[in-house]
Amino acid sequence: QVQLVESGGGLVQTGGSLRLSCAASGRTLSSYAMGWFRQAPGKERDFVAGIRWSGSTPYYADSVKGRFTISRDNAKNTIYLQMNSLKPEDTAVYYCNAGSSLWDLRDLNTLDAWGQGTLVTVSS
Repeated sequence: QVQLVESGGGLVQTGGSLRLSCAASGRTLSSYAMGWFRQAPGKERDFVAGIRWSGSTPYYADSVKGRFTISRDNAKNTIYLQMNSLKPEDTAVYYCNAGSSLWDLRDLNTLDAWGQGTLVTVSS
């Protein structure tokens, strides 16, 4: 059974930074594209960023491009999301998940059950 555990969220002021982590058990992440997603209060879950199994050519939602960086450490079976220049509209619960391709991730065609997520709150 695959388990995804997100961590690193918290309360930060506008313009601040956070680094999220996603650790997986039950799945070898190196074989899959991995992505970050977020769900703001009262809204649907959205794609944020994705990265291929090789780590090459990450893909970002327009709303975070230039501010967020996704990376992965296949040896640790972990992916990361470095978030800089945070804005109040980035406030959401952030989740990770696996996909067969970046485009599947972009379309929220993910492979595993969603974890608990990690809450990011950006104050103005």
